Amino acid sequence: MITALELDAERAAVRDAVAAACREGAGDSFRPERWTALAGLGVLAAGAEDESGARELVASCEALGAAAVPGPLVETVIALRLLPEQERAAVAAGRALAAVGEPPLLPHAASASVFVWIADGRAWRARPQGGISPVDTLGGEPWGRVALERGAELPGAPAALAAGRLACAALLAAAGRRALELAAEHARTRKQFGRAIGEFQAVAHPLAAAWIRISAAEMLARAAAHDADEGAAEAHALAAAAWLSARRASLGAVLRAHQTFGAVGITLEGPVFHLTRRIRTWASLALDEAAALRLVAARAGLAP
Repeated sequence: MITALELDAERAAVRDAVAAACREGAGDSFRPERWTALAGLGVLAAGAEDESGARELVASCEALGAAAVPGPLVETVIALRLLPEQERAAVAAGRALAAVGEPPLLPHAASASVFVWIADGRAWRARPQGGISPVDTLGGEPWGRVALERGAELPGAPAALAAGRLACAALLAAAGRRALELAAEHARTRKQFGRAIGEFQAVAHPLAAAWIRISAAEMLARAAAHDADEGAAEAHALAAAAWLSARRASLGAVLRAHQTFGAVGITLEGPVFHLTRRIRTWASLALDEAAALRLVAARAGLAP
């Protein structure tokens, strides 16, 4: 299991290649041309066609999370595992955007051409009924309110949701880690009363605690990816646990990063706001929390 907690050379190379692509197209707003460029690298379709590939998915998402890349990343992971083959190509290539969740509020609904309704561990193809009202979000991404009509149920929802949760866990953990790295550097260099603020326990101890939680969530996501690739029976439950852990740990990292930076941390031009706004967006995704909790409880032998 120890080897599952570290990326091997092959997956580390995947992460580094995606990270390099993110640096070349850096930006804090969603841009279609950047999205299709990522798709051209195969980033959006990582692990979608094969029974394995979860570790490649996590490696890619670690790079995307650290770069706070905007766009329907998690939704695309889920949609590519649910849609019929003839519809997957356009989504994988970035030509079509997928809105996945439970209406009426859906991420990227205003610009999506594919809609998937998720509820109670199941998934249905859906189509809009009436217009879509754009909604401004803290994350700066184009969400929307829309009434949907359910169509045919899509098979494979448990596996698709597990992959989406796994991707989201990796995104959240990586973004949280990067926010804490920046906060720790600030604590080392920012001085008050003639001392670096990192020397004060009220700053250092909360940062250290947040780092431990983020590291645990990151390792849990990697372990879940390893189990998924090995076909372990508990892989879906571990992916759910990784998502729940990363969501809580990353939101804690947001709090500690802003606390460390003070007022400058919550400005749009500040050093961490591009990360913390993306964390809040990913943490808000409707990935069927009730079903995830049931999976974790069952795996732990607890009552629902």
